[in-house]
Amino acid sequence: MFKALLVMHDHNEGYYRMNKVSFENMPVSGQYIYNSDGLAYQVEEVASFAGYVSEKGATTILVVHPVDKEAPVSKLYGLDIERDLDD
Repeated sequence: MFKALLVMHDHNEGYYRMNKVSFENMPVSGQYIYNSDGLAYQVEEVASFAGYVSEKGATTILVVHPVDKEAPVSKLYGLDIERDLDD
């Protein structure tokens, strides 16, 4: 598991810390991710720590911005998380 710190890039508010998340595979720039808030975000930048070991386990900063709520990715492509993704 990869732990990352999400940083929001809000064009009106600037940059601010969102939360710490874990990934099976580290996202890349341009990829869409779903956060625990249930919203879709697009990864703008991926910055890995060099020569630093975090006691809390984060290895990367992911700069993200929200996806338009009308975009297909915001609607989970028609999936129902509880029915289709949870075991």
